[in-house]
Amino acid sequence: MRPSYVMFADGFEEIEALTVVDVMRRAGMPVVTMSIYETPEAIGAHGVTVVADEAFNPDLLEDAEWLICPGGMPGATNLADNATLCEILKEQDEKGEKIAAICASPSVIFGPLGLLEGRNAVCYPGMEDGMEGAQVLNQPVVVDGNIITGMGPASAAKFALAIVSNTVGEDVANEVAAGMLL
Repeated sequence: MRPSYVMFADGFEEIEALTVVDVMRRAGMPVVTMSIYETPEAIGAHGVTVVADEAFNPDLLEDAEWLICPGGMPGATNLADNATLCEILKEQDEKGEKIAAICASPSVIFGPLGLLEGRNAVCYPGMEDGMEGAQVLNQPVVVDGNIITGMGPASAAKFALAIVSNTVGEDVANEVAAGMLL
């Protein structure tokens, strides 16, 4: 299994980012946290400083199982402002490889990049205008082909479990969920 990458930028939503990392690691998936900066530090939307596993290194992202964008503001905007990351996300999708975004990120990153065109997706309520070309649903998590989107902080565990299920199977996802008393 190839490593997956959870991207960190200042203003990221802590619950979304760290829940995804935790759940994926509980499932035995190799997951790497990566800041979009020259240093590994990023400060969350609620003042939590995280030291990511890696500073921004586009070369590592070329063979990713998943590229995952947490939400939070201005975290999603900061991710969207990284032109290199956006190009890598588009390339990942064009290859049919897996990408995921939650909360503001589907609307702020994926929609404007054209990644949601003709797809079912979800975002943080009130941010639907950025979901260009998507059929926006009203549910916690949406899986459409190689893309998973999540609504927001309350759906972070379901979002992470959908990534686990899509990668290593529903049995593993159910086992992890049971261990977390979900």
